[in-house]
Formats: sequence, C-alpha cells, structure tokens
Amino acid sequence: MSTSAVDVDVVFGGSIFCDLIMAGTPLPQPGEEVYAHSFAMVAGGTANRAVAAARLGMSTGVLAVLGTDVLGDHMYELLVREERLDLRWLQRAAAQTPVTVAVTNEHDRGFITYEEANTQAPSHWPGPLPQARVCHTGISSALPVWAADLRRAGTTVFGGVGWDETGQWSNAVLRHIEDIDVFVLNEVEALNYTRTDSVDDAAKLLTKHVQTVVITRGGAGVTAVDGGDGTWVHVPAVRVRAVDPTGAGDVFTAGLMSASVLGWDLHTRVAFAGLAATLSVRSLGGSSSAPRPDEIATYLTSERPEGDWSVVMDWARQGALSV
Repeated sequence: MSTSAVDVDVVFGGSIFCDLIMAGTPLPQPGEEVYAHSFAMVAGGTANRAVAAARLGMSTGVLAVLGTDVLGDHMYELLVREERLDLRWLQRAAAQTPVTVAVTNEHDRGFITYEEANTQAPSHWPGPLPQARVCHTGISSALPVWAADLRRAGTTVFGGVGWDETGQWSNAVLRHIEDIDVFVLNEVEALNYTRTDSVDDAAKLLTKHVQTVVITRGGAGVTAVDGGDGTWVHVPAVRVRAVDPTGAGDVFTAGLMSASVLGWDLHTRVAFAGLAATLSVRSLGGSSSAPRPDEIATYLTSERPEGDWSVVMDWARQGALSV
C-alpha cells in the first residue's frame, strides 16, 4: 500500500448502478401495462453503501468504474454532492453505466438489470489504494486482490453475496468467506448457501469459516454471532411505515461498518445498522433515503423505540450539532 495514500474510515468496492425506481405497483403480467405512483432516479449498487456511510459521518472512499454516458454523468453529479464521500478513486470508462429498474411497493420489490463487464471494479486496482479502517466487497467469487491487500495492511474486511440467479447456491462461498472478517447476508442467502433449516444453524456453520456473521431477517430483525468470543445477538426490527425497501440492505451494511469504526459492541452495532436501514425505507431509493444523524436523533426522540439507545442517541446528537 502506498505511503502517500489518503486515510479514510471506510472503502467500498463494486459496481455503481443507475437505479430507476417505479414505486407503488406490482410487476406487470405478460402483455400488461401498469402505472407507478411515484418515480426516482438515484445512484445504486455500491453507491447505496458509500452514500449511507458518508451521511453517517464516515470519511468514505469508493473503488468503482462509472460510465461516461449521460447516465454516468448524472450519477457522478449526485455523488459529488455528498459530503465526506471521496471520489478520487472513482474511475470513468467509455461504457454503458449499469442500469437497474426496480418495481417496488411497501412490502417487496423486483429488479431488471443490465450491466457490462467493464464497469465492474477490477480485482487488481490500478494505482495506490486508500488506507482504511474497514472495507466492503462482494465475495460470490474469490476475494479481490485489492481487498486482500487492504486486509494485509490491517483493514477489517466486510463481505456480502448477491442473489444467485442460477439457483445453485454453490457452497464455494464458504471457502471465500475464510478470507474476510465479517460476513453480512440475508436469511434466504444464509439458508440456501448452508443448506440448513434455521438461521441459528446457518450462523453456527458460517462461524466455522469467518469470525463474525450477521444475518438480516427483514421484519424478524437480525441475528449476529461473534465466533471469536461466542457472543450471540438477536435484535428485533424497528417499525416504520415503509414506502420502498430498495437499498435497505446496503444501508444496513454501511451502518454496521460505521458502528464498527466507532468501536461499539456487537449488539449496539447491529441495532444501529437496523435502525439506519429501517429509516431508509420511508422514501424512494437507497442512497437518496439514507439517514443522517439529525434524522436518527429526531426518530429516537419522537418514537422512543424499545431498548437502550443511549449510545446511539449521544452519537446522533453530537453529529447533528456538527452539521
């Protein structure tokens, strides 16, 4: 790692999408036309996580490739407005910016995506890498070389997997997670990749390969295990009126990583991440709806959710005052 690299709290590597969100309607049947109640065009994919972390006060870098087409230009304009989001490692390429059309309602969503290979972050990152306390990457295949380099330099590596469109759910993922420190996935992914029948059984199996496992369960909350000291955490979901769940998982991951940088215990980290993700579903998009400290403070003050939120509240108040 170059000694001239700029220090940041968190780094995210992956693909940035142009998300076109059609809200308030089910997916059309063949030959059917449906009308959405609302629409948004936002930066998605890796941008969801990066923007969310930056809004939570983290100095944030992003290793990604963005097209030079009109959609890429617009995504760049959205990202450059975000304070604490450092785009010096964002590359531009003569390519079609990946596009996802999300058809969503308050309960679920479906996606149609187009992506070209040359807009994915390369495994060998050209040029110097940032120095970072934590980073995130996809691990459906082998760990990218840049992430391995950061880990050797002392960065804590968070990894996640995506939906397996083949339906095979190859357990090769279990070998890949041995190269990371924290594995974040949802309940469907956990049960399918481990071939188990319960979240607890899946978590036990996964901790044989990676120290910390965090499994999101939608309305059932989150289960997390630290295999190092044997800590188990079950955190219920915070309730709000949902408008669009798009990107909520990305906001959760960003919240979890931010709380790790802050040095909080596992229960507080998971609760904070769940709260940030829940607040993001109140409006359209993941990056555009990611909450800031003042929004978190307002929610905790007005709604008073169950549990001990004193650590988060103190942080939120300080963050709100610093804006």
